[in-house]
Amino acid sequence: MTEAQTLVVLGTLQDGGSPHMGCVKSCCATERPNDYVVSLGVIDESKHFLFDASPDIVSQTNYLQSISPAKKLEIFLTHAHMGHYAGLIHLGRESANTKKTPVYVMPRMEKFLRNNGPWNQLIDLENISIQPIQNKIPVSVSPRLTVTPLVVPHRDEFSETVGFLITGQSKRVLYIPDIDKWDLWETDINELLTQVDYAFLDATFFEDGEISRPMSEVPHPFVEESVTRFKSLAIEEKNKIYFIHLNHTNPARDTGFKGRVDVEEKGFYFATFGMRFSLD
Repeated sequence: MTEAQTLVVLGTLQDGGSPHMGCVKSCCATERPNDYVVSLGVIDESKHFLFDASPDIVSQTNYLQSISPAKKLEIFLTHAHMGHYAGLIHLGRESANTKKTPVYVMPRMEKFLRNNGPWNQLIDLENISIQPIQNKIPVSVSPRLTVTPLVVPHRDEFSETVGFLITGQSKRVLYIPDIDKWDLWETDINELLTQVDYAFLDATFFEDGEISRPMSEVPHPFVEESVTRFKSLAIEEKNKIYFIHLNHTNPARDTGFKGRVDVEEKGFYFATFGMRFSLD
């Protein structure tokens, strides 16, 4: 039985997961257990809150159910890239056929869901109930849990992109799985880190040149860039950071990779499936 209010890491990979379609390299040669696309869960007594509905939502919600008896599910979406909303399809009548599951979305994300199938069918059949949210406006979802969306710069083809500030009974969590570059954000990430207890931050790529396509097409803060940016932080601030959303090519997926070991020796962490953090 888990604690009354707990955050659980449910996935750590970039949208395409691993094995990644079309990849014949060593990074995808072996399937690893519980190696799911990025998502966080929060258990708050009678409810499960899911942050991002990944393609692995079935395994992820089954895992939540195995550690908590909560029956109600509510979902927050960061944006309209496949790894972050495609799992909604499992809420439809061909699968779970849920009843008015609350799905919290920003304005463009709501428009995208309402104007495109099969997502609008979920709304029409009342499998999901859209809950509009706004940038920097806190949403109280239980007596002890508040969620605040924070718009971040990203490739916003279909929707805006947000991270979330999750405020529990006594702990605060920052979740930013996708952002183009820290310097492009109007918010000072270094300052924001001093205001939270845990931070799950975009670590899609470890370094430049990691993939064959021009990396400017898929901008993210390289882990090396983030480590440099955060090097002046006190060790207790660095200890808050858990890198997440790793691409299948990211060598830091290997716990023995020297680059990862060096990063961890500087005080940072890499998120792993099943990690639990008390918010009480």
